[in-house]
Amino acid sequence: MRPLRSLILLLVVATFLLVALIRPLPGLAGGTAQQTRKHSHRLSQRRRLWLAKRRVEQRRARVVEYARRFVGVPYEWGGSSPRTGFDCSGLVRFVYQHFGISLPHSSYGDLSHGRAVLRKYLKPGDLVFFAGASHVGIYVGRNRVIDAPHSGAVVHVSTMSDWYSSEYDGARRLLPS
Repeated sequence: MRPLRSLILLLVVATFLLVALIRPLPGLAGGTAQQTRKHSHRLSQRRRLWLAKRRVEQRRARVVEYARRFVGVPYEWGGSSPRTGFDCSGLVRFVYQHFGISLPHSSYGDLSHGRAVLRKYLKPGDLVFFAGASHVGIYVGRNRVIDAPHSGAVVHVSTMSDWYSSEYDGARRLLPS
């Protein structure tokens, strides 16, 4: 009878140790329950911020992808649709209107929307202005812009070098960071 009691006691102690290894008691190695909740809250807050940032990046990518649909559409002064053609601000207005953002049909008017962004911090979807803000395009990343440049041309993607670099005037961000 005595060896049976010792065996049962040994099993109870072993079970207790096994449970303690799997789930530490509060105040010991695992920290207090309150500390665990705070840590968990911080992680979920970081995850929410990361997810929000990812959604904005995806929205930026969708803006650029939508704008790329119009590559090849002819330039038309005052134009504001793919059927009739685009001028620079007409293209920008048409693209952003698709995403629920209203803009005037004027590059100068576009300059008063969103917030200013330094060139080194440009992100896809930002509006970029040239030639005293008389021309506007949509930044697509990698130092490139999509725009409707001038009469006789079509909507195209070009690098922000040469004329674009020398005439660069600034940028505005319409989508949150």
